[in-house]
Formats: sequence, structure tokens, C-alpha cells
Amino acid sequence: MVTERYASGVSATLIAEGRLPLTLAFAAFLATFLITRLVTRMIRAGRGPFRNVSAGGTHIHHVVPGIILTMVGGFLAVAAGAHTVSRCIAAVLFGIGAGLVLDEFAMIVHLDDVYWSEQGRASVEVTVLAAAAVGLAITGFVPFDATGPDGTGPADYAFWAVWTLIIVGVSAITFAKGKFRLGVIGILVLPVSLTGAIRLARPNSPWARRFYRGKPRKQQRAAVRAQRHDARWAPLRRRFGDLVAGAPAEAPAPEPSTWRTRRPSHAGGAHRLRRTKAAPQGS
Repeated sequence: MVTERYASGVSATLIAEGRLPLTLAFAAFLATFLITRLVTRMIRAGRGPFRNVSAGGTHIHHVVPGIILTMVGGFLAVAAGAHTVSRCIAAVLFGIGAGLVLDEFAMIVHLDDVYWSEQGRASVEVTVLAAAAVGLAITGFVPFDATGPDGTGPADYAFWAVWTLIIVGVSAITFAKGKFRLGVIGILVLPVSLTGAIRLARPNSPWARRFYRGKPRKQQRAAVRAQRHDARWAPLRRRFGDLVAGAPAEAPAPEPSTWRTRRPSHAGGAHRLRRTKAAPQGS
């Protein structure tokens, strides 16, 4: 009984506050991503009835229908206006499309099929961050009203503008310090990005290259802190990524090679190095 009353209360709150479409998009987004990863892992293992989709010898990545569904859902949401049913349908289509697109985010960035490589883990990280941000928005963590200030006086507009600039500025500093995860969450929860903006930047971040130049002590502190942080959290992120998306494929070992000096040519006396393949072992 308590569970039913709680569920009905949550549903009434979501509908009353206009968050039902966002909630449906969030659910469709998560379900699509998880189902897609499950299907691709089954294809990779050669299990189940699923196979890669090809047309004319060209492999069709699922980012293609994802883009189409995202566009259809987005345009339908714009055209729906205040019609709740149409907005909910558009939200589901958009969530499905976004899940398919972000599942191959790394491929879009690298313009290469890195789905099962180490670079492909970026898709999982971006999806987790997007899910966290949308989840926070559903639960009410919205730093400012995107439609504008509540009042109509000059003071209301000034406060809204200043507050927006603070949020954007602090998050921008956090991004510049190489803390992408904190920057994304900090857009919705200001103390998170404020923490990232105050603390030391990561060694190779734009902030470190600009403001830590000529400061070896600060560079050393930043390197030590980043190493300590990565040693603590990187194994956990790796295990989580393997659990959700599967372990990446091992990169092929480079072909062994030797270097020998080429004789100087008649045009110049400089020695040139030429790489040659090593002889097979046991030959």
C-alpha cells in the first residue's frame, strides 16, 4: 500500500511539474544504451540470433538510426507544443536516439571504429555523465530557470544574469582544469564544480599549461595529486566499464623491426635510418 501511494505521488508530481517527458526520455535513453550494449556483446561473442547489419557490403552502425530518431524526436517535440501525449512520444524517440548515438560517441570523435578498443571507453563515460546530469535534472537539481527570472523587475533580471554567469564561469574553469566529469555535474550542482575550480588542475590541462608554466613546485604537486587520484579511481572505472560495456580488445602488438644505417647518398653525406622487418624467429 505504501509503495502504491508513493508511486502515485511521484507520478502526480512529475506530471504536475512537467517532468514526465524528461523522465520518459531518461528511461528510454538508459534502456536503449543497456540493451544495445547487451546485443553488441552477444554479437561479439557469437551468441544469440543477432548479427551486424550491412547494406551493399557496408556495415551500418547503430549511430545512423540513432541520429534519425534523435532528429525526429527533437522536431516532434518542437511541433508538439503543450500537447502532453505528443511530447511524451517525442521524448521516447529522442531518448532512444540519444542512447544509440552516445553508445558510439567515441567512433564519432575518432572517426574510426574504436567501439571495442580502449578509446571506445569514452562512449561509456559520456553516457554515464549524461545519465547523471539528466537524473539530477529530473530530481530537481536545476541551478537556474532556463526560461528566465521569476520576477519582472530589473533586480530580478540582474540576479538571474549574474547567477547564470557564475555557474557557467565556474564550470568553464573546471573544464579548463581538465576535470570534465566535475564540470558536467557542476552545471547542475554548483558546489561540485566549485570544488573542481578551487583545487589544482590536472598536469596536461589547458589551465596547467597556461598558469603553471615556470612554477615547478605547483607542477609537481599537480602531478602527484593526479597520480594519486588515478591510482585510486582508475581501477574502479575500468571494472565498471568492463561490467557495463565489456572489456576492450587488446591492441595488436607492433611488428618487430630493426634499425640499420643506410650508406650516405651521393647527394648528401648524412646517414639515414631505414626500418626493416625483423627476420622470423626460428628461421
